Amino acid sequence: MPLKVAVQMDPLEAVNIEGDTTFLMLLNAQERGHELFVYTPERLALEDGRVSARGRAVTVQAVSGDHAKFGPWEVRDLASFDVILLRQDPPFDMAYITSTHFLDKVHPKTLVVNNPTEVRNAPEKLFVTDFPGVQPPTLITSDLEAIYDFRARHGDIVLKPLYGLGGSGVARLLADDPNLDAMLDLHRAIGREPVIAQKFLPAVSKGDKRILLVDGEAVGGINR
Repeated sequence: MPLKVAVQMDPLEAVNIEGDTTFLMLLNAQERGHELFVYTPERLALEDGRVSARGRAVTVQAVSGDHAKFGPWEVRDLASFDVILLRQDPPFDMAYITSTHFLDKVHPKTLVVNNPTEVRNAPEKLFVTDFPGVQPPTLITSDLEAIYDFRARHGDIVLKPLYGLGGSGVARLLADDPNLDAMLDLHRAIGREPVIAQKFLPAVSKGDKRILLVDGEAVGGINR
């Protein structure tokens, strides 16, 4: 049965179709006969308990530079859709969190994937700490002395923002690197959130894999 599918995402025009998983979802949904509507998070609106989004119907094709053909702008009640895919990238800031509260208003009558409450409660860099042994030694803190002590124990480290994305703000710092103070000052200037320090693993030069799960079962992997 064809479904009406809304996709909350970053601008579709700018995605790299060679490696963007949301684009592949759109392409597959279209091949199955589903109707597609896309909008960006800042186009959401909540009025008198009704959640709407200003967006466009779209058809997609696997042609780089000509991968999306849009209909006219229109405002649609999100309760009119069968499924909403929650696909925008971090940063996991208050704007992101607010959008999950909006989507809570329509879920589960309209299925939101993934559940916005669970997305809000599981920021990825904190969520992974529930699974011991799947990441290098990791410290999350705003305590400068704790970060210096961590580097003294582990040598080369990687410093990254807690709620960043796509490698932005990530730096490798050697055991005797004099730039640690400057990097910490930079993070404090950006926001009040803690930072992540992790032991550097040389094997990262071989790349890493993203494993896709459906209902907890691995269904595929992508080299990154």
